[in-house]
Amino acid sequence: DVTETEEKEAQAKQEEQILKEQELSNLLHEKRYLKALGLAISLDRPHTVLMVVKAILKETDGRKHLEENIVRLRKDQKEAVLTFLVTWNTNSRNCHEAQAVIETLLKHEAPDSLLQYSGIKAAVESLLPYT
Repeated sequence: DVTETEEKEAQAKQEEQILKEQELSNLLHEKRYLKALGLAISLDRPHTVLMVVKAILKETDGRKHLEENIVRLRKDQKEAVLTFLVTWNTNSRNCHEAQAVIETLLKHEAPDSLLQYSGIKAAVESLLPYT
């Protein structure tokens, strides 16, 4: 009978999820935005990533801090943010944050590098009507 083992695994995953959410909350409170972005991306939480981006932009020199944080993300994290911002860009409340991230990506990534991103064609096609 594997029921007990599966229940323990599910409980362990749930506890790990709770710990990560608490860590994310702590990182935001401490204004450690790069780690918060990385953790929110790894948890696959587009709304949380958006909240981190909004928090960064509210800071003094927010655009500059946003650039510093986005540039330091790994390629796979930037790809995830790109897929998230496609959705953000369709909503007028979040389009400014999406555009700020797009600007940063376009400014700091070479076109050849951007073409290597998975889903870049679909992202560009989705961004064009709203941008």
